[in-house]
Amino acid sequence: MTEATLRVDDSARARVLYMAQELSAKQWRVLFSDGEKRRGGAVEAGDLAALLEQIRRAKERFGLAAQAPVVSCYEAGRDGFWLHRFLVCQGVDNVVVDAASVEQSRRSRRAKTDRLDVEKLLRTLIRWAGGEREAWRVVQVPSEAEEDARRLHRERERLVKERTAHRTRLRSLLALEGLSVSPTRGFVQRLERLRRWDGSALGEELRAELEREYRRLELVSEQVRTLEARQRARIREAASPAEAQVARLVAFRGLGACSAWVLVMEFFAWRAFRNRRQVGGLAGLTGTPHASGDSAREQGVSKAGNRRVRTLAIELAWLWLRYQPDSALSRWYRERFANAGPRARKIGIVALARKLLVTLWRYLDFDEVPRGAVVTAV
Repeated sequence: MTEATLRVDDSARARVLYMAQELSAKQWRVLFSDGEKRRGGAVEAGDLAALLEQIRRAKERFGLAAQAPVVSCYEAGRDGFWLHRFLVCQGVDNVVVDAASVEQSRRSRRAKTDRLDVEKLLRTLIRWAGGEREAWRVVQVPSEAEEDARRLHRERERLVKERTAHRTRLRSLLALEGLSVSPTRGFVQRLERLRRWDGSALGEELRAELEREYRRLELVSEQVRTLEARQRARIREAASPAEAQVARLVAFRGLGACSAWVLVMEFFAWRAFRNRRQVGGLAGLTGTPHASGDSAREQGVSKAGNRRVRTLAIELAWLWLRYQPDSALSRWYRERFANAGPRARKIGIVALARKLLVTLWRYLDFDEVPRGAVVTAV
C-alpha cells in the first residue's frame, strides 16, 4: 500500500457524517452531509434497519470509512427518547433538540415543509458540532429508570383532571334541570328522589346518563386512590435515592407527598445543578429583560423550563407562607410585599417560589436546613 493511499484512508477516518432527521408518524425524512455535499432519503417510521442502511449508503456516497463517526439530531417530540437510545447503542453521537430553540425566520408568512425543516436542522447541526454551542438548546435525556419514575405522578395528574371533568359534567347535567347536587357517595340512589321544578321525576335517559357518568367518576377516583397509596408506600420504603429525597421533603410542614414526589422526580433527582441560577432557569422562573437603546423593561418570567415544577412551586410558595410563617423566607416576603398592592404580591410570590426551590435544592444536596422552617425529621 502506498503512502498516498494511507493518507487518503486516514483522512476518510477523520471525517464526520452529519445526519438530521425529521420524524413523523408515517415517514422519517433524513438528510446527510459530510460538511460539503448532501444526500437525502426517507424511511418508513420505526424501520431501524432501513435507517442504518441509509447511514451505510451515505458513507459510501461521501467516500467515508465504515468506522467514520456519525453525528445526528432530531427534534424532541412524540417519539420521545427511544430512538436516541437506539442510535447511541449503534455508536451514533445523537442529540435531541429543543424544537423551540431552533432559529426561524421572523416573517409573518414563511414556507414550512419537512424538506425545509430537515435542511435547517442539518445546517444548525454542523454549526453546533463545529463549536457553536449557542446555535440551539439540547435536551438532557433521562435514563430509562428516571423516565419510568415519572409515570406514576403524571398518570395521577391526568386522572385528577379526568375526575374533575366527570364531576363538572354531572353538575352541569343536573343544572340543566335546575338542580344542584354533589356527586358524592349514594349519588345513584338519590337520583330516584330528585324532582324537577314541577315535581316530576328526572327523565329515564337523563338518569341513565348520570349513572354511567358517575360510574366513570368512581372508577377514576379509585385509580387515583390506588396511585396515591402506592406513592405513600414507596415513600415509606425509600428503596431508591429519589424516594429518599421525597421522604426528606415530606418532613417539611406544608409539603405533601404528591408535591414532594413531583419536585423530586421531575426536578431534583435527575438534574445536577451547579448554582441557584440553574435551578431558577430550569423552572422557568428567571426574568427576561428587554433592553434596546433607551428602552428597558422586564417581560416577566421566561416560562421556558419545566411547567409542572413552575406551577407547583408557586402553589407551594403560598402554602409555605401559611404553614411556615416563622421561616426566613416567609419573613422576607412579608417585609417586602405584605403591605404592597395585589400586583406586587403576585410578583413577590413568584420570587418566593424561586427562592423556595433554591432553598429545597440546598437542603437536599448540601443538608442546609431552611432557617426558621419546621421540620419533623432531618
